[in-house]
Amino acid sequence: MLRPSPSSPVDLLILGAGWTSTFLIPLLSPAHVSYAATTTSGHDDTIPFRFDPKSTETAPYERLPKAKVVLVTFPLVGTGQSKRIVGLYESIHGKGAKWIQLGVTSIWDEKSARAGEGGWADENSPYDTTNERAIAEDELRGLGGVVLDLSGLYGGERVPARWLERVVKTKEEVRAKGCVHFIHGADVARAILAVTERLAEDGPKWIEGRRFIIADLHVYDWWDLTMAWGGKKDEETKGEEDRPPYCKWVGELMVETGVKALPRAPELLGRKLDSRKFWSELGVWPQQGRLA
Repeated sequence: MLRPSPSSPVDLLILGAGWTSTFLIPLLSPAHVSYAATTTSGHDDTIPFRFDPKSTETAPYERLPKAKVVLVTFPLVGTGQSKRIVGLYESIHGKGAKWIQLGVTSIWDEKSARAGEGGWADENSPYDTTNERAIAEDELRGLGGVVLDLSGLYGGERVPARWLERVVKTKEEVRAKGCVHFIHGADVARAILAVTERLAEDGPKWIEGRRFIIADLHVYDWWDLTMAWGGKKDEETKGEEDRPPYCKWVGELMVETGVKALPRAPELLGRKLDSRKFWSELGVWPQQGRLA
């Protein structure tokens, strides 16, 4: 990827070329989407850029090219950060760029699930408006930006089975676990490309100001995953004799709670996310299947 000069406009500017970009960038040239990307250090011919939410200095934005669409992959939090990054960029490049923010699905909490039908939450469900990420997301949406709230990210070096011992360490922690949602990095990239293409189209931008849940259309039961992963010995994890007795814990919990088989029924899993709207409205669907 050649580093563009600020005078070379692009279709997509990626602010923060991290894990997501390893899946996204390979899709762009075949789709005839010109792009530039930033990292904090400027490695691999990216543009050096670091967002300082307390700074009003415009110099960092002078290094960036004018873009039709700007993707923010790093977290924006609280009041003011979304307006600041958009405002500083526009002070150099003028208005006109459309914005995409990668957000989080944790803004839909158990309270949201209780308010929804059957414990389900979708884009129209109540969410925690005091959440710092939600505040920044709403601010960007007020500026016409699109927010993609991502569920558990996996793919490449992100292997969920290796997270088990970080997530649950005791039987009581397993007991408390309900459901979890995932999305593969390749499908995140396809979602970003679909939004980028819609925002770059001429005519009305029906997608502007929208928030979408991005998940792979599955609900995963933590007990089921714990049983599946807990008995396996991985080269990068402890030996089997050193691991917690995950399979035993899940089996005991099933007896104690009357669960006859896994996965548990959806009504037992607490808050669940309905991610159909994005895929149906944008006309693309996840291609990575389900988490193995």
